[in-house]
Amino acid sequence: MPEAAVRKIWELTRGEAIVCTEVGQNQMWAAQHYLCRYPRRFISSGGLGTMGFGFPAAIGAQVACPDALVVDIAGDGSFQMTIQELATAVQCGLPVKVCILNNQYLGMVRQWQELFWNRRYSHTCIECQPDFVKLAEAYGAEGYRASRTEELEEVLRAALTSDRPAVVDIRVKREANVFPMIPAGDRCTT
Repeated sequence: MPEAAVRKIWELTRGEAIVCTEVGQNQMWAAQHYLCRYPRRFISSGGLGTMGFGFPAAIGAQVACPDALVVDIAGDGSFQMTIQELATAVQCGLPVKVCILNNQYLGMVRQWQELFWNRRYSHTCIECQPDFVKLAEAYGAEGYRASRTEELEEVLRAALTSDRPAVVDIRVKREANVFPMIPAGDRCTT
């Protein structure tokens, strides 16, 4: 489950990493389950950003704080928007880490289509995607994959302790949803 992956990142970093997020479900799971210990350590576009925000933000954070552990918690769709910046990270020797919560969907849009449009999915399935491990290696970064829960800790430890840029492809449940969720035009009542 994606929540468990984010909690494992939090556990291994002790909440001390600078965490950036992309836009979508990954952003919500990170906000809910990565508990930062210090201020100014969670960089997210809030509700005003676009897919692809997190990786360039993580690169910027790594330049600003070269001795810090910087992690981009990404979705597979968002990461593909700026994946070419792996060249920047490698060329500049920036050991930024990208942890992809890979559900092979544009997850937030798919969730809306599931809940409010009777699962009439339209252009949200992205099963045709690159092999993120091979792509990371092609750029000169390290690539890792965790397809099962029991692989996750070992893979994350290797990536998080590396002194090089690293991409971790974490395969998560395909139709996991983020809650709470308020439909457009509705309001939260207590």
